[in-house]
Amino acid sequence: MSTTVRISLAQVNSGTEPAENLKIIDTHAQAAKDAGSSLVVFPEAMMRRFGVPLRGVAEPVDGPWADEVREIARRLDITIVAGMFTPADEGRVGNTLLVTGRGIDASYDKIHLFDAFGFAESDTVAPGQDPLVVDIDGIKVGFATCYDIRFPALFQKLGDLGADLIVVAASWGAGPGKVEQWSLLARARALDSTAFVAACDQPEPENAEGTAPLGVGHSVVSSPLGEILGELDATPGLLTVDIDTVVLDGIREKLPVLANRRQF
Repeated sequence: MSTTVRISLAQVNSGTEPAENLKIIDTHAQAAKDAGSSLVVFPEAMMRRFGVPLRGVAEPVDGPWADEVREIARRLDITIVAGMFTPADEGRVGNTLLVTGRGIDASYDKIHLFDAFGFAESDTVAPGQDPLVVDIDGIKVGFATCYDIRFPALFQKLGDLGADLIVVAASWGAGPGKVEQWSLLARARALDSTAFVAACDQPEPENAEGTAPLGVGHSVVSSPLGEILGELDATPGLLTVDIDTVVLDGIREKLPVLANRRQF
């Protein structure tokens, strides 16, 4: 069944205090609701930004921080996707996306950890194992987090699982060529999966120190053919786009890359 859903990407900076970050989620979820969206995507690490200790704020997905996000989603009648941290083994945390609201309650743990460009996420974060696809407002939505976007096989698996739209929440590290890579990867993963890709990053911070990935902005929505349907610049903002899945059957019939894929 084909349908149309309006989504918003909230390109916002999280801070170090989880309670203050809940206020940011509340404000921008309201803005998304006012824009007519039924789904609002926040970046990775909305519970607490990177570059500071994470274990002390980590809570289970049924803990008080997540419950506050659930209450915002319930009050506004909107589905919220937001990055948080959950307890894991060896003193580490899970880098978790909470997906909640409008009858949905699910979570995804980041599979590919960012051990690159001088940063070792695996020192403090434990990897997830399982891809996630859920039905939101009649369309199948898959999930990925930041560094996951560099791995085509995950997006192909989400396509195999029926994803019409794949949401990517990120706190993308800055550096030479990183903005161009971010946009290119979002479009490439849409082509790999023949699905829409909505990639939400934190904006460029006012003061960035150290090697922790904080954000470069440029949140983007790509069509299954790699066309940019909407994009922000490096500053905070709200990107709202209508996703019309009526085109998917035709695209997948003409360009059946998932069906044609060979295993080596």
